[in-house]
Amino acid sequence: MSIKNSVCIITGASSGIGRSLAFEMARRGAKLSLAARSADKLNELKNELEQHYQADVLTVPTDVSIEEQCKNLADQTLKAFGRIDILINNAGISMRALFVDVEIKVLKRLMDVNFWGTVYCTKYALPSIIENKGSIVGVTSVAGFHGLPARSGYSASKFAIQGFLETIRIENLKKGVHVLIAAPGFTSSNVRKSALTADGTPQGESPRNESRMMTSDKVARKIANGIRFRRRNIILSLKGKISVLFQRVLPILLDRLFYNAMAKEPDSPIKN
Repeated sequence: MSIKNSVCIITGASSGIGRSLAFEMARRGAKLSLAARSADKLNELKNELEQHYQADVLTVPTDVSIEEQCKNLADQTLKAFGRIDILINNAGISMRALFVDVEIKVLKRLMDVNFWGTVYCTKYALPSIIENKGSIVGVTSVAGFHGLPARSGYSASKFAIQGFLETIRIENLKKGVHVLIAAPGFTSSNVRKSALTADGTPQGESPRNESRMMTSDKVARKIANGIRFRRRNIILSLKGKISVLFQRVLPILLDRLFYNAMAKEPDSPIKN
């Protein structure tokens, strides 16, 4: 699939992987419809993209947990560009708390943003994507293959996204629609700083050393290549690939590895 001159929606575009995706897709010549909750951050990003790449950029402030705003995102994109070729469902939030301690409202918030945001945006972009034989991308996680301790809502939402997108792929098997499920491992971004704690407040500083993690720019390049070559699934780190392999052949060992790894985090809610 040629990315040049395609029309691409990116949710969660104001920071992290979403921001890197905006730069990567602009570099490859895509016309961009960028969505995030912060209008100010979107406008700053739009100015940078126009300055560096002379990109054609639409910004649509959007809370993906609200269906009407997702419909507006698709409508505004169609009004501005006349088509939708690529939808990258990137918007998402994380959490860090044991299920026994976490408030139910936190799990609902994760499902509203991560899962329902993907459902809403896909619902309203899909007719044009079918017409143009385009691509739908879900940015999920290794947590969507095997549950992560202290991330029950996050893992549940990522499992749900994978099941949903696999179904969309099969339903449109003969319509030329491409569905890519991209699962980064731990990525250097702000997602952990905004991760929700047991009562729903952001945790603040990341509990992990991010200096050795894959950068969001590298993740964006790999996702863009996955779109270009119409890949089915991509696991975006060696540790992630090993985890998915172990999930299939050594799941009990993987349980213990995940438990021990999460227990070693600073201020971990898991106590050995």
